[in-house]
Amino acid sequence: MVFQEPRLLPWRSVRDNITLAAPHASADEVAALFEMLGLAQHADHYPGELSGGLARRVALARAFAVQPDLLMLDEPFVSLDAALAARLRDELAEMVTLRPVTTLLVTHDVDEALRLADRVFLLSTRPATVLSELRIPNPRQPMGAQERADFRTRIAAELEQRTG
Repeated sequence: MVFQEPRLLPWRSVRDNITLAAPHASADEVAALFEMLGLAQHADHYPGELSGGLARRVALARAFAVQPDLLMLDEPFVSLDAALAARLRDELAEMVTLRPVTTLLVTHDVDEALRLADRVFLLSTRPATVLSELRIPNPRQPMGAQERADFRTRIAAELEQRTG
């Protein structure tokens, strides 16, 4: 699970935060995650020494280190600036492509959903029910501006039709 906040133990190094969550992960597996996410030079740093983006990378590394069958992400890039969030979305897309895992992403960010999803489920307000399901034709591949705009229009139309 990757939460909205990284939820790292402040008294443990980056390496220790990951190996604590995934004690059976080999040193090579952890090193590969560090390399993939640009964390190698920060392995011995503590969470208080990390930027928000680096802390989010550690949270992603921790989630992948356990080699989950299901990866759940609850708005993992909320509160990051747009450029950093886009870069982390690209890194997550690459990781899911390299290490396929069923992923459930909760987000209010349409661009995030379009960048990372195979399918987008539009939910109602409480109690949440599925209003509509939209399939993404080329999952985790960058979309052009027009294609994104078309999907945004489609989402808005679906929501208008379903909620009135």
